[in-house]
Amino acid sequence: MKQSNILIALAVLTLAACRMPDNSDKQIFRYNESAGITTLDPAYAKDQTLIWGCTQLYNGLVRLDEQLQPQPCIAHSWTISPDGKTYTFALRSDVLFHKNPLFNTHDSTRAVTAADFLYSFNRIFSPTSDSPGRWIFSDVDRFEAPDDTTFVIHLTQPFSPFLSLLGMVYCSVVPHEVVEHYGPDFRQHPCGTGPFYLQLWKENVKLVMRRNPHYFECDSAGQRLPYLDAVAVTFIVDKQTSFLEFVKGNLDFMNSLDAAYKDELLTRTGQLKAKYADRIDMVSTPFLNTEYLGFRIEGASTPLNDRRIRQAINYGFDREKMMRYLRNGIGAPGCGGMVPQGLPGFDTIADYGYTYNPIKAAQLLAEAGHPHGKGLPTITLSTTSNYLDLCKYIQQQLGLLGLDIKVDVNPPASLREQVAQGKCAWFRKSWIADYPDAENYLSLFYSPNRCPAGSNYTRYNNPKYDRLYRRAKQTSDEQERIALYREMDRMLMQDAPVVVLYYDQVLHFTHKYVHGLRSNAMNALDLRYVTIDK
Repeated sequence: MKQSNILIALAVLTLAACRMPDNSDKQIFRYNESAGITTLDPAYAKDQTLIWGCTQLYNGLVRLDEQLQPQPCIAHSWTISPDGKTYTFALRSDVLFHKNPLFNTHDSTRAVTAADFLYSFNRIFSPTSDSPGRWIFSDVDRFEAPDDTTFVIHLTQPFSPFLSLLGMVYCSVVPHEVVEHYGPDFRQHPCGTGPFYLQLWKENVKLVMRRNPHYFECDSAGQRLPYLDAVAVTFIVDKQTSFLEFVKGNLDFMNSLDAAYKDELLTRTGQLKAKYADRIDMVSTPFLNTEYLGFRIEGASTPLNDRRIRQAINYGFDREKMMRYLRNGIGAPGCGGMVPQGLPGFDTIADYGYTYNPIKAAQLLAEAGHPHGKGLPTITLSTTSNYLDLCKYIQQQLGLLGLDIKVDVNPPASLREQVAQGKCAWFRKSWIADYPDAENYLSLFYSPNRCPAGSNYTRYNNPKYDRLYRRAKQTSDEQERIALYREMDRMLMQDAPVVVLYYDQVLHFTHKYVHGLRSNAMNALDLRYVTIDK
């Protein structure tokens, strides 16, 4: 018997050991994506909307659990060499791709092997790849697949968070037969190993994913996952309309809150209002998302190149009040550094960062030669409409110090382009963690990452910071790395290339009949254990 047939036979035997759930009624989980879905190819899943869709369709070597720890997925175990440069993964032999006639087998599927990971990772790793996830493999030397169930990754240098990187959707396994047949159109014809497979996708109208009957995971009682029969995604652009659809029960789940209806659902202290408490559940957890304002501190001479002006702005508005009245208490005031709550590098007793201190702000302006803002030109703050209320608040508070702030509202895509091209002197940005390590935030200020090629939007350039960054990235000592992270974070706050606004929170709203939804501080959408009890 050929090796591939043996693997399929083993897979069938293993799958038979899982008990099939007895669902007399169809269980369909419904949610809305106002931003739309442009691709279901995991190599291009660069934002939350795309990640959520691809999470249902694909798997990788590992996945991150609710505590953001790497757990086995298609790899049931792994070893790391003493020098931290070689990762060897032992793969499950019972994982099947979704059925597809392109496999040309009797049951239209086949088992995943190490060669599939070799293909999938090289697809992203290739110098000609245009995948936004290519940076994940920047420290990779090569991949190897010595046999069907062993996959090896060789790094050029140790990088402790690498295992967490492999939990990203970019690192999903895909079959070469289907990818190469469809080419760019693979985005519309996904084929993975995930708990659901694509049944229908009418772009900008509706997307339906059906339960994968051959999914390889079972619960602790031996029942095959997932429990749901289907996932249905709508694309209602108007957020007010989608909110009303959720309240009426036409949607089962809602992520986060738009400013337009936050006061309808939440109290000033961020609690669910009593009139909804009997039919809606709200779950709130820390979100690895730092919202900030960035200064461009290179190029033409501007007042913002003076560190004292930037520090004065940091001291010049009340973050606590801003969060209470404009965010209904959702999130934590950004009084520390760039590293958010929930990461090991976050310093709970930090002696750096900024709180409201108008006296200190006025002193700094005077030291810079601009008492009460005298002689300073108008400073433009570029933002989007979603953050206009926050920026108007900051404008008003800084006006009390004598600063003339102009708020310039831009479409999101336009602002991203302007920031990348260095055309904004002061701009609103956010950074959602790609993986759960403080290095991901601190890399925003590493000078080789300066825009437009990288994500150092402020053009911050500090040789000492760069040395600390390289040292932290290479050390395998956890405590040493955390200490270096905190030293870099302190340095950033002293130099003030940014104004940290707040550390965000995940807000998930579901109806009382929805059970088993799982998430984490990366705002994952794990539907494997969800049930609908109407």
